[in-house]
Amino acid sequence: MMKYDDITVMKAISICFKPYLKSEEAMIYCNLGRTQLTKKCEAFGVFKNANGYYKRADLDLMLSASSLKTDVLVKGIKL
Repeated sequence: MMKYDDITVMKAISICFKPYLKSEEAMIYCNLGRTQLTKKCEAFGVFKNANGYYKRADLDLMLSASSLKTDVLVKGIKL
């Protein structure tokens, strides 16, 4: 029988190599709670796809504090 720590380590390793993450996996990957993840995703324009998964590349950009969708929108508007 596997120990809890072993399962946690295996889950963390599998998350690192998956291109799309479920909500629970995204919370672990970003080290945020459910409401914190939701607020941060809304602020940076990261949304779930039709299947309910987050794109890991978008989460990486969000964690690096670069705006995703807002850069595209602002470039089209003359200020």
